[in-house]
Amino acid sequence: MAVTTFTEEKTSPLPPKRIFKASIVDSHNLIPKLMPQAIKSIEVQGDGGGNFKSIKYRVDELNEEAYIYKYTLIEGDGLVDNLEKITYDVKFEQSADGGSISNILKNKEQ
Repeated sequence: MAVTTFTEEKTSPLPPKRIFKASIVDSHNLIPKLMPQAIKSIEVQGDGGGNFKSIKYRVDELNEEAYIYKYTLIEGDGLVDNLEKITYDVKFEQSADGGSISNILKNKEQ
């Protein structure tokens, strides 16, 4: 089994609590309103779409106090190139200017 790892860091002027709530906790309500041309709806059970017909995620951890969200893509069109699964570890931290820094670790497993 081969594992490919990507890391990404982004900054935002919004504090971690606010951006975590909007982008993670309330995303199933917010994203279809912001991107109606791409996403018709999001079901809380984990089925959803985008550029794919269907994808299925499993939530591994949702920690609203530490602003950590871990999830795994386990089924669907997003598993291209014979991928077995893709795991994501997302963490939001307070930046010095009152905004936030998000760190995303993505592992693709074949």
